[in-house]
Amino acid sequence: MKEYKNDYYDGERPLFQAKDANIINTTFGTGESPLKESRNINLDGSIFTWKYPLWYSKHVKVTSTIFETMSRSGIWYTDDISIKDSTLQAPKLFRRCNDVDLQNVHFADAEETLWTCKNIKLNNVQAHGDYFGMNSENIRVDDSSFVGNYIFDGAKNIEVHNSTFVSKDAFWNCENVTIYDSVINGEYLAWNTKNIRFVNCTIESDQGLCYIDDLKMENCQLLRTDLAFEYCSNIDAQINSDIMSIKNPINGKIHAQSIGQIIFDDDDIDSTKTEIALEDEKEKSI
Repeated sequence: MKEYKNDYYDGERPLFQAKDANIINTTFGTGESPLKESRNINLDGSIFTWKYPLWYSKHVKVTSTIFETMSRSGIWYTDDISIKDSTLQAPKLFRRCNDVDLQNVHFADAEETLWTCKNIKLNNVQAHGDYFGMNSENIRVDDSSFVGNYIFDGAKNIEVHNSTFVSKDAFWNCENVTIYDSVINGEYLAWNTKNIRFVNCTIESDQGLCYIDDLKMENCQLLRTDLAFEYCSNIDAQINSDIMSIKNPINGKIHAQSIGQIIFDDDDIDSTKTEIALEDEKEKSI
């Protein structure tokens, strides 16, 4: 392996098509595409200050590295990349990548990041920014937190564990989502999504969980959540809390501690197709 250590590079494409290299404590200054078309690269303790650092690259390992604010649109069309213990300050950092593994990574500006990517692992990731993960698929998330709206819009095949989302319109237009032991806060959760399952989750969402086909909820809490389940079909919801209100569910089963208001104001919906069971009513009957 060739070694670049304690170096500084300026200008466009300084290490274009670099192969089989260890790059250590190196700074890439102004100049676009410093490692474009690189292969089998190990980066450690380095700094990227300008745009497009890793385009069309393959087999890249990054540790303890900083992507500064102007390294925007930094990692596009790249396959098999892992980043650990690093700080990523720029937006739009991943686009159309495959096999992305991020561990102990902080995104200071995750706007429009991780778009149309496949086979993604996120472990202990903190991301702040709108439209994170749009149209990506085959995603595993562990012990992570996200602040920003429209998280994972249009994504497919997502599994989440022990994570926190503060996001309006999270998980819209998705398919095949399972979320375990997580906290989700934000309006209009998961509209227009197909096959989504929540297990041991705490959710607070104004008009959340609407226009969903195949919604499963197991041992969940819906705190300060109103007008839920509108135009949802194939519901199986086990809620261990009160629900402020539900509106126009199409069919399925809803179990809750209590429901403040049950609204059926669409004449095309047959309310008898939704089975509603309340713990408060069972207690009163004993």
